Amino acid sequence: MSEEENITENESTLLEVEELKMHFPVRGGVFSRQVGAVRAVDGVTLSIGRGETLGLVGESGCGKSTLGKAIVRLLKPTAGSVRFKGHDITHMWQGKLRPLRQDFQMVFQDPAESLDARMSVGELVAEPMVIQRMGNREQRRERVAELLDRVGLPRSAAQKFSFEFSGGQRQRIGIARALAVNPDLLILDEPVSALDVSVQSQVLNLLMELQRDLGLSYLFIAHDLAVVKHVSDRIAVMYLGKIVEMSGADELYRNPRHAYTKALIEAIPVSDPSQRRDHEPLEGEVPSPINPPPGCAFGHRVSAPGYEKSIEMDIRLKEIEPGHWVSDCPCCVTTPLAGNVES
Repeated sequence: MSEEENITENESTLLEVEELKMHFPVRGGVFSRQVGAVRAVDGVTLSIGRGETLGLVGESGCGKSTLGKAIVRLLKPTAGSVRFKGHDITHMWQGKLRPLRQDFQMVFQDPAESLDARMSVGELVAEPMVIQRMGNREQRRERVAELLDRVGLPRSAAQKFSFEFSGGQRQRIGIARALAVNPDLLILDEPVSALDVSVQSQVLNLLMELQRDLGLSYLFIAHDLAVVKHVSDRIAVMYLGKIVEMSGADELYRNPRHAYTKALIEAIPVSDPSQRRDHEPLEGEVPSPINPPPGCAFGHRVSAPGYEKSIEMDIRLKEIEPGHWVSDCPCCVTTPLAGNVES
């Protein structure tokens, strides 16, 4: 099948990630030889459709942000593949990748760190257009003004610097910058975690409005399941570099099947102080990604009774219901999985 035919067949799917791995070498000794590797992302498979939001959740250090950076090729994947609009961009050289970059952009967690304080807001928002050679100076100036209007900032903000704004306003500048080149996909790396709660809702509503008006697709990375449920069509749960469960947002909350997913949901704070929820913190420590245990990493952490059975197993995601995938692990799934389709 030619690449053109493949693109036509999969036009409803914007992004396809298959068995993606991102390992960082660990060096030691006199000659700094590689003695191991940090398995930050260890075989992730997922897809995002046009106009869809896929939420990606997990504890800090599970590999969420690394996965996002590998997808947009800020990091070069160790193995696996990333296909965007049918094009395999996994090992595409930068000259050929540059035109495609305008179709996928990233919004980072801390706008104070991701925005150059030496550049005016107008220069920051216009820079992607300059790199992609879009329009002349006057057209870019007008586009910057339109984008500032779109994200709820005055046009006069273009003459100021990012450090003159609050955290929520700086994140709006980051969003405007990402929208400058008319992307189809935004990788949102914990875009509201550094903001006050009242500001979080404003930024989330802005993102949902932009998606509705512009038809954007989102990979929404976060550690707060309550926030992710609010904005996501589907949710993928990540633990120690692997996806352990993935389904529609409502289905995941109504019928979580993996023990780690259940633990995350039980840990969501209750807004009503008069209500009490029996919740025991997770025991054990997160295993090291440099030397992960054999078998199920979460079962090893909590000393699950069935952990020994998982050591000799090739644990993969299994589709138990249409669109609901769970890691087929004997120590983390309390009831047998009925599906028989492997990822």
